[in-house]
Amino acid sequence: MYLAYHEETKDAAQRRIWTFYEAIKVYLMKIVLTNDDGHDEPGLTALYRGVLSMGEVIIVAPRDPQSSAGHRVTLKEPIRVEKISSFKYVVDGSPADCTRLALKHFAPSADWLIAGINPGANLGTDVYQSGTVAAAREAAILGYKAIAISQYIAPDQKINWEVTGQHVTKILSRVMKKTLNHGQFWNINIPHPVTASSVLEYQFCRLDKNSHEYTYQKNSDQYQYTGIIHNRPRTTGKDVDVCFGGQISITLLDI
Repeated sequence: MYLAYHEETKDAAQRRIWTFYEAIKVYLMKIVLTNDDGHDEPGLTALYRGVLSMGEVIIVAPRDPQSSAGHRVTLKEPIRVEKISSFKYVVDGSPADCTRLALKHFAPSADWLIAGINPGANLGTDVYQSGTVAAAREAAILGYKAIAISQYIAPDQKINWEVTGQHVTKILSRVMKKTLNHGQFWNINIPHPVTASSVLEYQFCRLDKNSHEYTYQKNSDQYQYTGIIHNRPRTTGKDVDVCFGGQISITLLDI
């Protein structure tokens, strides 16, 4: 008698656990990931691993590198899309194209779109040429919550993507709890170099509007840009200064 009651109780407990598990899945987020460097880049892989525990993740990313593509979109030609897995689409188009297709066709019920992790900073006026930022901006235009995230690369240094992914996961868990109004999105930049044991402070800061010191070297009828990003002008307390100074910069941008 006791054994039968015990087994029934055990079964009831298992059913309750399963019911709770099914219910909690409803509240997990649906997250779209994209980038501007191509669908097989390590920054995107690091981002995917970092957000996988947050819910359902869908990748819609360019087939080829689109760095500095800005907010270019394809309107007159068809856009080829290849579905290479149950959760990944490869797009022959720009980062903004990827966002539009993702949120209009592949994941219209998405809670977030996150673009990155870009190898190289997207700070100050760079946000207007960045394909990474454009992808997030397009999501904000369409009424979705969005984040662009980039890893600054210090002179003569290389990115450890595993370490970057760990820091990105930590800061995303904080930023995604913040309120975003319609037409707003976050732009995050990770400082460099960092290690797994680095305790990174972060700062919410404004966009630095200083222009680069654009210089070109002339060779016959050709001109080669020779500016150095690390030497760019900066204003104390704004995003360039914050990130170059060793903190995570978090900037609220408007469309």
